[in-house]
Amino acid sequence: MSLEEDLRAETEKWLLRAEEALEAVSARGEEGERFRINVAAYLSDSRHFMEKGDLLRAFEAVIWAWAWIEIGQDVEMLIQESDRSLKN
Repeated sequence: MSLEEDLRAETEKWLLRAEEALEAVSARGEEGERFRINVAAYLSDSRHFMEKGDLLRAFEAVIWAWAWIEIGQDVEMLIQESDRSLKN
């Protein structure tokens, strides 16, 4: 596999995991909703960059989305609804 193929595969893997993670949490108040909006924006950006072939920015955006999810949970603005662990 080339570096480009590896980066695309990793980005797609984390994009799917982040989308699943976002579906598994609910927002706590307005502040939590802002977390959800930011996560969704980063996921949208990641998909946009993937379509444009800008794999580095796509990967960066999905990592930021994942960070917002974890931070949101840590500060209890995003509450996990399902039994699935998001920090695998």
